Amino acid sequence: MTTLLAFAFVLGVLVFVHELGHFMMARWHGVRVLTFSLGFGPMLLKVKRGDTEYAISAIPLGGYVKMAGENPEDQPTGGADEFLSKTKWQRFQILFMGPLMNLILAVVLTAVVLMQGAQIPSYEDQPVVIGKVEAGSPAEKSGILAGDRIVKVAGEDVPTWERFSMVIGTRANRDVPVTVVRGDREQTFSVHPTARGRFAVGEIGALPDVYPSVSSLVAGGRAEAAGLKSGDVILAIEGQRMVFTRDVVDLISGSPEKPIEVRVRRDGQELPITVTPAREGSVGRIGVSLGNETRTFQPTALESIGLSFERNIEFSGMILKTLWGLITGEVSPRQLMGPVGIAQLSGESAQAGWVALLALMASISLNLGLLNLLPVPVLDGGHILIMGLEAVARRDFSMQVKEKMLLAGFVFLMALMVTVIYNDLTRISWIERMMPWRN
Repeated sequence: MTTLLAFAFVLGVLVFVHELGHFMMARWHGVRVLTFSLGFGPMLLKVKRGDTEYAISAIPLGGYVKMAGENPEDQPTGGADEFLSKTKWQRFQILFMGPLMNLILAVVLTAVVLMQGAQIPSYEDQPVVIGKVEAGSPAEKSGILAGDRIVKVAGEDVPTWERFSMVIGTRANRDVPVTVVRGDREQTFSVHPTARGRFAVGEIGALPDVYPSVSSLVAGGRAEAAGLKSGDVILAIEGQRMVFTRDVVDLISGSPEKPIEVRVRRDGQELPITVTPAREGSVGRIGVSLGNETRTFQPTALESIGLSFERNIEFSGMILKTLWGLITGEVSPRQLMGPVGIAQLSGESAQAGWVALLALMASISLNLGLLNLLPVPVLDGGHILIMGLEAVARRDFSMQVKEKMLLAGFVFLMALMVTVIYNDLTRISWIERMMPWRN
């Protein structure tokens, strides 16, 4: 139920804002709006105010604003309050305002999320210096070593770990050139990132040069008895280099009642400490709280707005590059997400809290705004493209030509919808088990 409610809220707000943009600009230019609907298909609820019928329709996967004289088949009378009676510049503004409202909403929501502040890993905005290469990983197979600094992925600069994760994440299951600095020279390796998780995110097994540390100890626990202290930096366990807290937890959990050597750094010195995890059920515990180094991120309201613009511009570039990658084959279609995937994420974000839900809404709103501006007939960008071509040709296209262009756009969108729904279904484990070709 939480998932359905969260999905309805997220999609409802985004569609409402989008259609509100069209509605407001249409009214601004004196166009008579006949219908403002959230959803498609049969109307479930409707009320009429003035010339406009406001409705909630049965299929909640979008919405529409129907304007007087919007299409030639509507038999426009040429009245001043009809859409086609307006200049191309005015019609452009009406079409453009919907996606623009989604882009504005993305900036506003991102700013609100940023203002809440957060504890973020300290390495995310640091250079991509590798602390550990996982055994058997694509990075190891390609020859990348601990100590290398990654500077480019597929020819794109990656100055920070955050940027590196975003760039490599869209390039799963294909050979990617990765340039590193080793010593005083650059070397380029061909790496084949693996796809991990339900969204097929690319990873190469190169981890940052960080270590987990002991935040606190349980009084009388095995860790305290062995001599571990708060503030100890855990370098290795049983000779295995530790990076994240999960590495420590996994190793200790699998060693109940087995003595293990924990090598720590304390006051600049390395110390070996032997501790025997206590058995709790089927796993081992030593009685510590762990953490990786973080930094506090707490921008002011003005800083949040500026950062929001920067991040949305950066993410827009990533989205457009991803779309181009889909066309060129550099990005896997498996990374596309449809309504089922959005519903799942909405439910998970709602359970994580309102900040996570707003962050998800900002991301989807940005994607929705950009996608609607693509020059695909049926979308707002497609209608803008047709008007632009008519302006260049200095004549309006015939109804037959427009119908063929719109049909091509409709077929493209249907193919895209089939792809994203298929992707969504494969992320549901019990459904994927019914697909023998994926097993």
